[in-house]
Amino acid sequence: MPQTTPRQRKTMGRVMHEFEHGELKSGRGGKGGKVKSRRQAIAIALNEAGASKFESERENRKHLARTERKEARGATAQQEKEGRSHVGAHGRRESSRAMGGEEARHRTAKGKRAARARSRASGPTYDELYDRARREHIAGRSKMSKQQLKNALHH
Repeated sequence: MPQTTPRQRKTMGRVMHEFEHGELKSGRGGKGGKVKSRRQAIAIALNEAGASKFESERENRKHLARTERKEARGATAQQEKEGRSHVGAHGRRESSRAMGGEEARHRTAKGKRAARARSRASGPTYDELYDRARREHIAGRSKMSKQQLKNALHH
């Protein structure tokens, strides 16, 4: 079985989340009732993600495309439960951590260089400002952002 893509892993994670919270249902339209078996939940997750070793490549692609449409529509049990239905990137990549979008925790190498350039252009670093604030006994400095430290030191 080939390696799964980030999108497939995200889908599998969502399905398993639904199972753990008792929201995963089997059968067409969920008419088969709640899934109680972990093995069945894993089988459903692999099927929805298009990563099943028992399906053809074409079937897997078809299943993944259907799941992407479902997630974009906001029709998953998780989205409906969390009140996020109809808030999808319809037909486009979502902005989740798995997809490297807005909510991603890591920066790219290019982003790191750009951030470093911006910080240098704007004067001293956060650590330098914090050291000055400590020497001047500015209260609440540990909770301040770089801009707040700058403002506090200028007064």
